[in-house]
Amino acid sequence: MPRIEMTTLIRAPREVVFDLARDLDLHQESQASKQERAVAGKTSGKIELGESVTWEAVHIGIRQRLTSKITAMDPPNSFRDSMVSGAFRRFDHDHLFLDDGEGGTEMRDVFDYTSPAGWLGRVVDRLFLTLYMRRLLSERNDVIRQHAERLAGHPPVPLDSKELP
Repeated sequence: MPRIEMTTLIRAPREVVFDLARDLDLHQESQASKQERAVAGKTSGKIELGESVTWEAVHIGIRQRLTSKITAMDPPNSFRDSMVSGAFRRFDHDHLFLDDGEGGTEMRDVFDYTSPAGWLGRVVDRLFLTLYMRRLLSERNDVIRQHAERLAGHPPVPLDSKELP
């Protein structure tokens, strides 16, 4: 079971970052190269506790559908989305938002998943899927960071995402 942990430092208030991380329109913008779009459930605006969204996208050259649901939320500290149906056997994605003590936010992602197909899925994880998922999260986080910092009146700076040990 791969577990990806990532932290992004954002020079914007936690409430702003929390709301942007739940914004389905911004998510679609961050994944435009994958042709990702919301096609069912909640399809626009900020997703809330108990709501679900079905995404259609092209990943690894294959058109896929994945439905996730917001299964936990503690505004503006955290929320969790969990897969209801899709290509993974299962996944839970925890989004955590911590004040950095200087008016900014430390946004943490914990993406815990299980691939389908048993031992073959574990081989695919090791060969490329975990790296692919890290890159997707990093791209998404950079878009959130850029929007949040622009709203907070900060000029753009290079990506601050990093993996936690």
